[in-house]
Amino acid sequence: MKVGILGAGTMGAGIAQVAAQSGHKVVLVDVNASAIETAKIKLHRIAERLIEKGKWTQDFGDALFGRITFSTDLNDFEGAGLVIEAIVENIEIKHAVFSKLEAIVDQDCILASNTSSLSIAAIGSVLKSPHRVLGIHFFNPAPLMPLVEIIPAVQTNESVVKTARTLIDSWDKVTVLAKDTPGFIVNRVARPFYGEALRIYEEGIADFATIDWAMTQLGGFRMGPFTLMDYIGNDINYTVTETVFEAFYYDPRYKPSFTQKRHAEAGYLGRKSGRGYYDYAENAVNPKAQENEVVGKLILNRILVMLINEAADALFLNVATRDDIDLAMTKGVNYPKGLLKWADEIGISNVLDQLQALFEEYGEDRYRPSPLLRRMAKSQTKFYD
Repeated sequence: MKVGILGAGTMGAGIAQVAAQSGHKVVLVDVNASAIETAKIKLHRIAERLIEKGKWTQDFGDALFGRITFSTDLNDFEGAGLVIEAIVENIEIKHAVFSKLEAIVDQDCILASNTSSLSIAAIGSVLKSPHRVLGIHFFNPAPLMPLVEIIPAVQTNESVVKTARTLIDSWDKVTVLAKDTPGFIVNRVARPFYGEALRIYEEGIADFATIDWAMTQLGGFRMGPFTLMDYIGNDINYTVTETVFEAFYYDPRYKPSFTQKRHAEAGYLGRKSGRGYYDYAENAVNPKAQENEVVGKLILNRILVMLINEAADALFLNVATRDDIDLAMTKGVNYPKGLLKWADEIGISNVLDQLQALFEEYGEDRYRPSPLLRRMAKSQTKFYD
C-alpha cells in the first residue's frame, strides 16, 4: 500500500519513517519546501546514526529512503491507500486540507488525522465521504514510542477502523481504541500529572525540583512533570491543556495554570528555548530537590489519586476499555504501572478517601471523585480480579 503523510515536521517525518520501515511506499508532502528539505536532512542523519550503531545495515537504510518520496504537491497522494495528516492544530486549516485531499485520492483511501486534541467528527464534517475519516494519533518520537491511539468519529465505518488498526498493528505498534472525546485517552488522563503538580507548586508546598524528585524517585515515573513539560515545550503543553479545558465546557478538572501560561508568555518554553522551569544554559545551576520523604509522599499521593480518578472516569464514560486505558498510559507516556492496576494495589477505598479529603478541603469540583470509584468502594470490587 502507498501511504501518504501530510506535514514534514517532527511528527510527520517520524510517521513517514515508521511506514517506510514497514515496507510501504511513502509520499511525505509539505507545502513548505524548506520543511521538506529539513525533514530529508534529519531522516538522513537518523539513518546514518543507526547504521553507525549497527542497528541498520547500509542496504536497509538505502532501501528505506528509496521508498520515500519527498514532495510539495498534494497531488502526489494520488493512488494512496492511507493518508495521515500531521499539520498544525487548527480546525479551519484541517478542513481546507481534507477537502483538497478528498478530491485527489480514491474513494477507498482512508483519511486520518494525527491530531492530539481536536474532534475527529469535526474534521470529517466537511467531507462528502466522512465515513473514511478517523484519528490515528502517534506519540513523539513516532519511531520509538510504541503507542498509537485509533479514534473513530461517529461517522466512521467499522470496516475503516478495523483496516486502519490492523495496518498500524503491522507497523509493530501497540494500538488502543479511544472514543472521540477531548484528549482521547492519554492527553485526557495525563492532565493531572501536569495540572496538579503546578497547583502544588502554586500553593508553595514544594518547588519544581522537589516535585520532580517525588514523582521519579518515590513514584517511579521516568520524568517528573516539570522536566517533562520542559521536554514537550510549555507552549505546546499549555495549548493542549487550554484546548481540553475549552472542549470540556470549562470543567474545573482541566483548568490551565497561570504559572505555565506566564512561562509560555515569557518565552520560557523549555529545552528548545534554553529556559523553562529549569535553566538549560551551559553553566546553569538549578535548585536541588528537598528530599523530604513526608513531603514527597504527600506530593506523589496527591498527583497519583488525581490520575487514577481521571482514568476511572474515562472508564466510567466508556472512553476506552480498562485494558486500553492502562496500556495507553504505560506505552504512550511511560507510566511505571497502569493507573487502574495501581488503584487496586493502593486500595480503591484509600484512593476515594484521599480524593474526598481534597474535595472537602478545597470545595472545588476539580477534586470530585468519579462515580465509578464510589460504586467500587461501596461494593468492595477491584478493576482487576
